[in-house]
Amino acid sequence: MPKLKTKSGAKKRFKITGTGKVVYAHRGKRHGMIKRTKKQIRNLRGTNILFKTDGENVKKYFLPNG
Repeated sequence: MPKLKTKSGAKKRFKITGTGKVVYAHRGKRHGMIKRTKKQIRNLRGTNILFKTDGENVKKYFLPNG
């Protein structure tokens, strides 16, 4: 059986915490900030935790070695 490779797109988007949760950055903050309200921009700061089942799928299929 060959080794499983980590999906390179996933390793840029997700991090796994010490307790095994999957953390991701909010979407929608790359460009077009002039259209967004100050409140929207403020709320897009930081990271968020993926739902448990989604996180399990990310770890299983996209980050097998992470």
